[in-house]
Amino acid sequence: MSYVVETIELTKRYPGAAENAVDALNLGVGAGELFGLLGPNGAGKTTTTSILTTRVRPTSGQALINGVDVLASPAATKRAIGVVPQSNTLDRSLSVFENLYFHGRYFGMDAKTARFEAAFRLEQFRLAERKNVPVAALSGGMAQRLMVARAMLHYPAVLFLDEPTSGLDPQSRLALWDVLRELHSTGQTIVLTTHYMEEAEELCDRIAIMDKGRLLALGTAAALKDSIASTSRLKLTTKGSSAALAASLETIFGTDARTHIGEHSVTVDTDGVVVSMQSLLQRATDAGIELSGITVEEPSLERVFIELTGRELRD
Repeated sequence: MSYVVETIELTKRYPGAAENAVDALNLGVGAGELFGLLGPNGAGKTTTTSILTTRVRPTSGQALINGVDVLASPAATKRAIGVVPQSNTLDRSLSVFENLYFHGRYFGMDAKTARFEAAFRLEQFRLAERKNVPVAALSGGMAQRLMVARAMLHYPAVLFLDEPTSGLDPQSRLALWDVLRELHSTGQTIVLTTHYMEEAEELCDRIAIMDKGRLLALGTAAALKDSIASTSRLKLTTKGSSAALAASLETIFGTDARTHIGEHSVTVDTDGVVVSMQSLLQRATDAGIELSGITVEEPSLERVFIELTGRELRD
């Protein structure tokens, strides 16, 4: 299979670092695919996309856009990509229209074509009524849509989005999702990095989960969730001792069950063990423990993410 975006044993180690930021990464993104990169802080997502968008030089390996080596041909790569970074990079001295118009001119469009394409993108991204407004007057959601419009102005083969909805209110986030769905429906190849599980599941055809520079899992959201489908997760809350409750549960699930003890709760991950609620209540009652709640959690993308990358906080 040929890929629009491909990494081959891609590796990056920053000077003075003890470990690789990206470690022998092999990924491929097909034409028209909306591909998600998930991972905790320090996973290597931003470094990977920075290499693919010519902002960081790899230590070894290859990064390819449309079959062109990014390191060998950075100018050709820049013509083939559109980039929406985390930070707002709009020119605050220009109007909304001018930000698009001059981007087109920068990419070699004549004045007439640049005006036409700017007007087209303003309509497409629902910004036409704001075309003469200075960008400093835009809301966060509008500014983000304008950055996507600018990145798409020269018809890139690949659109890279780095945490595009970070800091947006729910309405602005949903509006941007609609924009991305529309672009995806036209066959636009999109690479999206995000911390939001719901966003990845809602938008992406396939999702790669990274940590410490390595690929941990790759597949559709459904396939990733199916990978833990045999694991049941029960959360039991009690008014008494959670340690006593955990000890009682060992008689049901065995000592091999993965148990997380909270202040007044116990969460149990069990492989294929089916226990009736009545049995749980009876065991707790026999042990003198009063349960205040029992919940059963279905497999989720967040669970896959936590099981692969761990629960500890990251800087």
